[in-house]
Amino acid sequence: MAFDPAQHLNGEQLRAVTAPDGPVLVIAAAGTGKTRTLTHRVAWLVLEKGIDPRRILLLTFTNRAAREMLDRAAHLVGGDVGGLWGGTFHHAANRMLRRHAPLLGYGPDYTILDEDDSSRLLKACIVELGLKDKKFPKAQVLGGVFGLAANRDADIGETVRAHFEGHAVDLDAVLKVHALYEKRKRGLNAMDFDDLLVNGLRLLRDHEPVRELYQERLQHVLVDEYQDTNKLQSDFVDLIASRHRNLLAVGDDFQSIYSWRGAEVKNILSFRDRYPDAEIFKLEENYRSTPGILDVANQVIAGNPEQYQKVLRATRSAEVKPVLAKVTDGGHQARYVVEKVRQLLAAGAVAPGQIAVLYRSHFHAMELQLELARARVNYVLMSGVRFFEQAHIKDVCALPRLVANPADSLAFARLLEMFPKVGPKKAQTLWAALGEHLNLRDAEKRARLAALLPKEAQPLWQAVAAKVFPPGEEDGAVLDRPDELVFRFVESFYGDFAAETFENADSRLEDIEELMAFSAKYKNTAEFLSEMALLTNLDAEQDKNKGQPTDSIRLTTVHQAKGL
Repeated sequence: MAFDPAQHLNGEQLRAVTAPDGPVLVIAAAGTGKTRTLTHRVAWLVLEKGIDPRRILLLTFTNRAAREMLDRAAHLVGGDVGGLWGGTFHHAANRMLRRHAPLLGYGPDYTILDEDDSSRLLKACIVELGLKDKKFPKAQVLGGVFGLAANRDADIGETVRAHFEGHAVDLDAVLKVHALYEKRKRGLNAMDFDDLLVNGLRLLRDHEPVRELYQERLQHVLVDEYQDTNKLQSDFVDLIASRHRNLLAVGDDFQSIYSWRGAEVKNILSFRDRYPDAEIFKLEENYRSTPGILDVANQVIAGNPEQYQKVLRATRSAEVKPVLAKVTDGGHQARYVVEKVRQLLAAGAVAPGQIAVLYRSHFHAMELQLELARARVNYVLMSGVRFFEQAHIKDVCALPRLVANPADSLAFARLLEMFPKVGPKKAQTLWAALGEHLNLRDAEKRARLAALLPKEAQPLWQAVAAKVFPPGEEDGAVLDRPDELVFRFVESFYGDFAAETFENADSRLEDIEELMAFSAKYKNTAEFLSEMALLTNLDAEQDKNKGQPTDSIRLTTVHQAKGL
């Protein structure tokens, strides 16, 4: 059967698929059929333009997306497109490097380090430099910072300084770890995932014969999710496409939400600056959402100062319209949502598994989780562990727990194990030496603990004690306020600890701010901790009684829900 794209595409899609050679930008708004457009473009090039699939490079962000597109393209072509260069940016770079790695000083049999390998090697570098200390950033944190610098093609020193600004981190030591990590990878003839992009770009930039080889071989370059490209990826694409200039990029500036991992929306916004003769097509016919939702989306996004203006049009119809509910605070919002959920379930209008609640950040779901637990409505958290079960929340609650109950050995261990040279065994020894009881309101008891601590931990504990328990306040009402206890602990210690421990420290500190606001509603620390424990136990009981996911409503962040 002859290939007839007009049978399967709307007018906007068809114009993009059959665009003439040259640079093309397809602004594909959410739900407008970008995958269909890309795969039909591949089929158009092969069947109508006579392009050998081996001359086509199709770049995606996930292996799953690549497989799906290649399968669809093969179906449209009616045969094999196995020769087509289809895959992730890392896949394409690795394919080139396997052939040309010696030009960069690597053997062609180099090893690719996965995330666990990289973390282990970084830990070894930290130990080798004598920096294994709880006050020094963890390997996972350093890996994230080093990766951000690589993906942004940015100076490592500037990136490190910006990331740890305001925290007591030895920046020179961090840079020494980076230098040793790079040296050790070379010695192992190994590259991590970021190196694949860095070295793939170096190969094209610095070696003209190689660059010309791939510019000549890859006559058509197609890129999916172009709004999510970082500087390395954008430059990689531009170098390959610079000879034939047959580049078709598909993306949506409205969906650029990954700047935190190096994505640069300016790559798509400045496309015509780099390609002045580019044709731009807009896919505005939406097959996913109802008119009411699109009307709201169009109005909300219209205020963006920089954008490709577009108006989404729905192909579906629906009488139900979005509702904007005005609430007074997070608690009111949670009660409103839970009541609406209960009404839907009571009416039998939908199954629990057909209900989803979306929120921007994980901490926004805290009040919602509490209300759902109180109402005994089953839910599945699709975007992480329950709020009070998160490590950083348990960390900062350890101090109020010990203040409220001087015999709480678990809180004591959790608190002290955050300090240098204090592990589980040392914490147990300290607890025994203190008589298995520590009244933090007592200055003598705090001093006794300081004297027992390893010397590396003493100044840190003394800073916490001075901030949290200033003279004259040991018996004051301030220590009965959980929000104030957490605030002082974060100010004196945990802010730096989080920056050194967690790659996403800023997000976790946002959670803690929400925790402080929530805990301020309670009369005292004991009441707050009791409520927290009861609700956590309700969650655990709910988990044991829960059936299939279809029996539970779904809670997720917008990031996690994107594309579902």
